[in-house]
Amino acid sequence: FTHRDTKRVDRLLKQAKLKVAGACVEDIDYRAGRGLDKRAMASLSTCDWIRHRHSVLITGATGCGKTWLACAFGQQACRQGFSVLYVRVPRLFEELRIAHGDGSFTRKLAALARTDVLLLDDWGVNPLTQPERSDLLEILDDRVATRSTIITSQLPVEHWHEYLADPTLADAILDRIVHQSHKLKLKGESLRKKETA
Repeated sequence: FTHRDTKRVDRLLKQAKLKVAGACVEDIDYRAGRGLDKRAMASLSTCDWIRHRHSVLITGATGCGKTWLACAFGQQACRQGFSVLYVRVPRLFEELRIAHGDGSFTRKLAALARTDVLLLDDWGVNPLTQPERSDLLEILDDRVATRSTIITSQLPVEHWHEYLADPTLADAILDRIVHQSHKLKLKGESLRKKETA
């Protein structure tokens, strides 16, 4: 890395606002029972999925390391020169609601659309309102075949349709993320429990 590269990566990491700044693919925990395939992880670590405009869907129980893993991929993407933005889904909708009100919605959508990797954490925690579903469709529609998205959720992917609660919009939203995606199902109990034990 030259000094300029390092500065660029630092800037990308700062802009990414990763929740777990220290997460990196070198530290992935492959202990038995987590359901992580080393080959799949090595392949995702190359960031080719970003070059191919694919997405990564990470599901599993609370505390099993979804956010950490998503941040590790985010950090890896920054290291390879991609722009990343981490945001918790409930907070994103709150920001969009404010943006609708103050007239900055279009600008915000454009900024999200330019981000190489949008990391949506805590998908499916709260029920969505109709405006939120529409906003979500707008965001994902901008990314189809042009950008990559990482989504973490406690809900298994097969329950997302039901969660979105509007069959037409659910079809449209899922059609934009599920097909071109790598699905990782994390198994095992909460890693937070282990840390406190």
